[in-house]
Amino acid sequence: MKILVRSPNWIGDQILAFPFFHYLRETYPDAEIAAVCTEHVKDLQFRNLTDAIYVLPQAVHELRAQRPWDLAYVLPNSFSSAWLAFRSGAKIRRGYKKEGRGLFLNQGLKWDPSPSIHRAQSYLNLLPGPSRDVENFWEEVPAFDFEKAWPDCKPMDPLTEPYWVLAPGSNAESRRWSVESYLSLSEKISKETGWTGVIVGGAEESPLAARLCEGESSNAQLKDYTARGSVSSLWKLFQHSKFTVTNESGLAHLAALSGCTVHVICGAADPRRTCPLGPGKVQVFVNPVECWPCERNHCLQPDELKLQCLKGIHPETVWKDMKVTLATKS
Repeated sequence: MKILVRSPNWIGDQILAFPFFHYLRETYPDAEIAAVCTEHVKDLQFRNLTDAIYVLPQAVHELRAQRPWDLAYVLPNSFSSAWLAFRSGAKIRRGYKKEGRGLFLNQGLKWDPSPSIHRAQSYLNLLPGPSRDVENFWEEVPAFDFEKAWPDCKPMDPLTEPYWVLAPGSNAESRRWSVESYLSLSEKISKETGWTGVIVGGAEESPLAARLCEGESSNAQLKDYTARGSVSSLWKLFQHSKFTVTNESGLAHLAALSGCTVHVICGAADPRRTCPLGPGKVQVFVNPVECWPCERNHCLQPDELKLQCLKGIHPETVWKDMKVTLATKS
């Protein structure tokens, strides 16, 4: 049997798809399973659960050459992903009938917009057989095996001194806590623990890291580790840290997957849908103003109300609640 999976497009969604891939392989142990993805998440495909990886846009012609596909799963809810499954020639095509995609999915499922359905659960619901609850997944499955899943990844070495990780980047303004807030929080952590803060992210986060490291607070005790490797290379750095502080972003999901305690500053996102899942403990900070959660990338409120969901989350409150969580952990 040959199975094609159109993987999610975003880092966080790809990590949330791990339970889906795990149970897919468990359901079809002898199948040839291929994942097709964008370049953005190529390094995060689960190579221990798949037999081949196809990267878009070149993948389109390769998929047609590898026909026949018996079954295709479409995880993103985009029109183009369903169209790709149709063009692959897969005999059975499963996904959600959304965005006018029903024509291309001959086993389309009705999309339930309820915010109580976590994204990882929506992926699991596409699988046949008994229903599976993602809330119980990490109680039943051993810790994620990074070396088998991402064998080509060279992980960054953790620091020899006690440290915590800061992932302040996000493509969306509605998910980015301010530099001033992160500086204030970093100073409080440094003052009370003496631990170093390691800033992680891609090249696009390097200017932000520079601002944080060069901020007015001389006691923030931050080191810039941005643009030092791929997203997948960060797992060991997360795994050995005291904790991670991050926006609601892809790196929050990687940190949780590594088993790290994660403190998420959540702006416009709805954590009922996208809260990181994993063996790591996750604490989410929200400021539920009237327009929250709008789930937009850009705030549409007038200037006096702009980004109040983030501005109402205060560093002193975050650190106070973090200390309670850390005390419980220890």
